[in-house]
Amino acid sequence: MRRRIAISVAAPAMSLVLAGCGVLGASESGDGASPTKGNDVTVGLLLPETANTRYEQFDYPYFKAKVAELTRDQGHVKYANAEASASKQADQMQQMIDDQVDVIVLDAVDAKAAGESVRKAKDAGIPVIAYDRLAEGPIDGYISFDNELVGEVQGRSLVEALGDNAGGSDTIVMMNGSPTDPNAKQFKAGALAELNGKVTIAESYDTKDWKPEEAEANMAEAIGKLGKDNIAGVYAANDGMAGGVIKALEDAGLEDLPPITGQDAELAGVQRIVTGDQYMSVYKSYPLEAESAAEMALARVQGRDIQFDALARDKVDSPTHKGIPAQLVPVVALTRDNIESTVVADGFFEISDICTAAYEAACAEMGLK
Repeated sequence: MRRRIAISVAAPAMSLVLAGCGVLGASESGDGASPTKGNDVTVGLLLPETANTRYEQFDYPYFKAKVAELTRDQGHVKYANAEASASKQADQMQQMIDDQVDVIVLDAVDAKAAGESVRKAKDAGIPVIAYDRLAEGPIDGYISFDNELVGEVQGRSLVEALGDNAGGSDTIVMMNGSPTDPNAKQFKAGALAELNGKVTIAESYDTKDWKPEEAEANMAEAIGKLGKDNIAGVYAANDGMAGGVIKALEDAGLEDLPPITGQDAELAGVQRIVTGDQYMSVYKSYPLEAESAAEMALARVQGRDIQFDALARDKVDSPTHKGIPAQLVPVVALTRDNIESTVVADGFFEISDICTAAYEAACAEMGLK
């Protein structure tokens, strides 16, 4: 059973500095290990889609910058985005193998389908680090957030938002993530651990490809079945889908929105939290995750076993492999109360990004300036 990581609420997530754990100072050799590559490393980075702004805005640039920093500008990142196509990602993975990159960091569109590509990479002698989603196949390491904890934070926050009204008669809708994403299953499991017995889950949907328009259509269906005034809250697994849920509720004529969860701390989601349209999101430090993945990939391909072990102190299981070395990054429940101490303090967004003209009044009301 993997070690659970406690939720971080007291300090900004970016203050979790790896050097403080002694990781960066770890020996580059030990137990007979010796570096197999110098700084002239080529790292393949495959990200899954562009609908979620995080990948282009945070994951890729921070990953690339960290590789440059750790290799004294001698390392190179070959980057590809699958645009939500598993077949396209398989082609991109094959191209990385053909190009003989030294290590691949993979955020799989479809975790199960990716297993064949992972095996091909391993057969070619290329280690694969699963990033953000736990791909199947013989991966060498995994870095992500504690996904069940994310769901628990969302579910707990929704129950807290319902307050004294939380009980067997309260009706909520669950808008879960993509059925092909193993993270979505973990988010859902974590949320259910907090919601079961405290609310009535009247409708539950698994949302194809995490698409906001799919969430909007599903929510419209739920409103048709339940009535817009009979929905006490909505569990939305991420901010994009929360936006779709809110649009459906507004299109149905509902002005006083119920509490709605989210995840990813997207700018639009943060702005909806400011106005009160969305109750909460889950802030996950993508810069920290990306930088840690870059360090893990380099440690593995350069043969720095002690450093790799220090970076991967947890273990996780995939459907095909057990005991995979992992690093699970903590998360923060983001509400109106801590926007300034999290996403702003960490440099995720400037206040000017959040408090544009349409949100100035709401920002002023909550003292965000």
